[in-house]
Amino acid sequence: MLMQQILNGIVVGSVYGLFALGFTLLFGVNHVMNMAHGSVFMWGAFAGLYAVTALEVPIAVALLIGMLAGGLISVALDIFAFRPLRRRGAPEFSAIVSSIGADLILLALAQKISNTAVMRFPFDAFPVIVFTVFGLRIQLLQLVIIALVVLMVFGLVFYLYRTSFGQRIRAVAHSEQTSRLLGINPGPVNMQVFFISGALAGMAGVLIGLVFNSVHFAMGEPLLLRAFVIIILGGLGSIPGALIAGLAIGIVQTLSVAYISSGVSEAIVFLALFVVIVVRPTGLFGQPTAAMRVQRA
Repeated sequence: MLMQQILNGIVVGSVYGLFALGFTLLFGVNHVMNMAHGSVFMWGAFAGLYAVTALEVPIAVALLIGMLAGGLISVALDIFAFRPLRRRGAPEFSAIVSSIGADLILLALAQKISNTAVMRFPFDAFPVIVFTVFGLRIQLLQLVIIALVVLMVFGLVFYLYRTSFGQRIRAVAHSEQTSRLLGINPGPVNMQVFFISGALAGMAGVLIGLVFNSVHFAMGEPLLLRAFVIIILGGLGSIPGALIAGLAIGIVQTLSVAYISSGVSEAIVFLALFVVIVVRPTGLFGQPTAAMRVQRA
């Protein structure tokens, strides 16, 4: 029973980590807290569901459509909500307010289109195959989700640290002004980062929709709150930290629901957040800023 719950927690936590990866990537490169990231996640799930039910495409194609929808919506957010503020040198708080407005618009559109109904994937959208290993029931869907998340994480790390495009992204993340002096145009780089972030959220939306077989207009808001906890626990801008913290939160929530109560699962997560912040303000894998190093000195 314990190992079964840990497995369930790993599956859910890996999707949490995938969602948080896009969130922390945006913050690490553009220094933006995109409060509409949950709506991008939700619209990706909507696109994947529509592809399966209306277009009748295989779930693999639906997953790609969900990623594409999430990426395009995220790029649209950059064009209309963030880029005008960057050009005017607006403070980061303005970007947060702008993203909240965009989030409300996306939520209202989804609520109107879905008529607030909870929609579900067809029963045969993904084959129900169960393996029994040492008494542990492992679904094929769980194995596919874990494999996809691992593949996306390694792909993202390779892209950021082993390609010329990734070098440009890291240069812009360090300093837009310096990157301009090096001949890098930050505009296309920012658009690229927003697309990757949205694609990760779109994939997470389709996967969560499959895991819980539930897609609705408000499904992204609770996950956005968990993403805040994940990136703070893991360390702002840390890719390994986002994944490990996501796995930890998924396991803790699953175990607390199974053995204690669903009502206290969120309290346990935020208690862990409080302890980590007190002990290590930069998170588990975060690096101290220059200001912190001066204060400690």
